[in-house]
Amino acid sequence: MVVFLIKRVLQALFVVFVVTLTVAFAIRLTGDPALMLTQGAGSVTEADLVRIREGLGLNQPFIVQYLNFLKGIVTLDFGRSFLGGTPVSQLLAKALPATLALAFSSLIVSIFISIPLGIKAATSRGKWPDQAIRILSLIGLSFPNFWLATMLVLLFAVTVHWLPPSGMDGFASFVMPAVTMGIILTATNIRLVRTAMLETLQSQYIMVARAKGLSESAVLYKHALRNCAIPLITYFGLQFGGLLGGIVVVERVFNWPGLGTLAFDAVGGRDYPVLQAVITVLSLLIVGINLLVDIAYGLVDPRIRTE
Repeated sequence: MVVFLIKRVLQALFVVFVVTLTVAFAIRLTGDPALMLTQGAGSVTEADLVRIREGLGLNQPFIVQYLNFLKGIVTLDFGRSFLGGTPVSQLLAKALPATLALAFSSLIVSIFISIPLGIKAATSRGKWPDQAIRILSLIGLSFPNFWLATMLVLLFAVTVHWLPPSGMDGFASFVMPAVTMGIILTATNIRLVRTAMLETLQSQYIMVARAKGLSESAVLYKHALRNCAIPLITYFGLQFGGLLGGIVVVERVFNWPGLGTLAFDAVGGRDYPVLQAVITVLSLLIVGINLLVDIAYGLVDPRIRTE
């Protein structure tokens, strides 16, 4: 088990290194922040640009800037925003909880919808409820999240005025963003739950449970669902990590004060420290969640440890 843990941790560290190095190099190809900051400032000399680059630390070699950034990850000091001068750590501290709350809400919505529908589809295999649920899941997969978000805003915020169109203020503001992401996730999760339940319902212990006279709900939710929970929990955990990266567009549509909105603003202003920190934090979260899922699965299934 110790060897398994070491291998997984080393793999996670390597992924973080590759991601941070790639991001640090790629965002510097987008343009010169000094030129961006001096737009509209009248006549600007080359000496002025040199002083700005020195003040921002952009005159240092790339490898020095990257090593300083790695040091900042360890000390949680990501520097200051080029635009406002605010410590990047403060910006992350405000945006990260909003993103995590929205991602968690979206996953909860998906779980509460997909598990009952997936079980219903499995128990009605080949019948009209199964066909209807599978068709609905395919339709859900066809919806781009930005289109679905826009349609929900037009319906519930503009037309009937039931929900706030944007921002994060109370429970009502969570409904449309969480439902948007939840529907997209549900389309995949229904198929996963259906497949897992079909395999479990063919097991011998399920036939024994039914032979004992247990109610159908007890057979499905107490025995079948519990025994296929391990792969479902594993997938949901991995899905939560992927959700953090895919939630950026939805945050922008709903003007959600999370990491996605912060990243969009940083891209527009070529704010290197903020953009680099946001992508790094998202990468660390995704890698960390995947690592925890791998460890949990290794604890449950000893065969995984030999891989």
